[in-house]
Amino acid sequence: MKSRFLENLLYALRNVFRQRARAFANLLAIGLGVAGLIVVGGFVQDIFVQLGEAIIHGQTGHIQVTRQGFQKGGLRSPDKFLIEYPDTIRAQLSGMQGVSSVLSRINFTGTLNNGKRDLGVIGEGIEADLESSLSGIYVRYIGGRALSDKDKYGIVIGQGVAKSLNLEPGDHIALVVSLAEGAVNTLDFEIVGVFQTFSKDFDARAVRIPLSAARELMGSDAVHKLVVVLKQTETSDAIAEKVTAMLKGSGNEVTLWNELSDFYAKTIDLYDRQFGVLRLIILMMVLLSVANTINMTLFERTREFGTAMAIGGRPSSIFRLIITEGVLIGACGALLGILLGVSAAWVISAIGIPMPPPPNANLGYTAYIRVEPFAIAIAGLIGWLATILASILPARRASKISIVDALRHGL
Repeated sequence: MKSRFLENLLYALRNVFRQRARAFANLLAIGLGVAGLIVVGGFVQDIFVQLGEAIIHGQTGHIQVTRQGFQKGGLRSPDKFLIEYPDTIRAQLSGMQGVSSVLSRINFTGTLNNGKRDLGVIGEGIEADLESSLSGIYVRYIGGRALSDKDKYGIVIGQGVAKSLNLEPGDHIALVVSLAEGAVNTLDFEIVGVFQTFSKDFDARAVRIPLSAARELMGSDAVHKLVVVLKQTETSDAIAEKVTAMLKGSGNEVTLWNELSDFYAKTIDLYDRQFGVLRLIILMMVLLSVANTINMTLFERTREFGTAMAIGGRPSSIFRLIITEGVLIGACGALLGILLGVSAAWVISAIGIPMPPPPNANLGYTAYIRVEPFAIAIAGLIGWLATILASILPARRASKISIVDALRHGL
């Protein structure tokens, strides 16, 4: 049984490469389709990763711990969503495996005044030195420098804020914050830096001040957020589950970074849809190209099939033979495509692709092609299945032809 199967397999393999030019055309069509899926898929995956890291390091951190309901109503009534004893929770979080650091933040809304006009802003009180280690290359200072713990009354402002109020490092401004029950508090700050993140909307309203100054403004030692920074982004889901279990019943909620950015969710959805359409287009191109070549090959082999059936071969054996040939050429084409795609990905990534800022963003970036085993396997599988599907109709047609018509073919 095994010997017969091996013989049929070798016979099918010889048939595949009998017409070398057409075999090469088939392999090239399948290979380029698979390689295209690998390159485009790796490019899209890199967009996801780089955008995610920009959001994490520029704004949200990996995980945020807040009072229940803060993410929905915290900006309207921040005084109702304070974590009163953050140090205890912070110590627990810092001791978890995979956690790099835990940062405290106070959120507020207020008005920035330059002596001539006002601008409504969304602010954060931050631990400046720890935040600098988080933001890294994802927050760029186009003027001045980053905030330091030594800057007791220093402030850094977004690029949009600086343009709106015509401000630059060294200028002094007044920050007015509304407190509970209509009270108002104000402090004077010196601008030490103007920052730029990936998001224009964020930069148009964002300011950051030292945590000590924010506590003085708010009149409380409590915080709104504990921001957990992880060693690896890939562990976010697993560690978030552990944090949720640890804080169960405490009145606090745990939110992942990808749940905090509506922009990220919409971007992922958009590119997923576009890449899905691209997969379908490549699948159809491979199907049509391979089907056309197979049809031409089978047309020339019609008398061969008639002879095989005349000496006792069954139509089902003809069908299986053609499908086996499709399986083999699909596998060879998929392997060729994987080699081409991975090689192209490595070469392109070694050079890098300079990209302009995405829509509604400030910063450009260098794109790469990410090579992931699962994505490569999917691309190869698509090319292989496309070839098998392209073989089914021609195989069925060849197996249904009558012996007499097959033998007279071409006479």
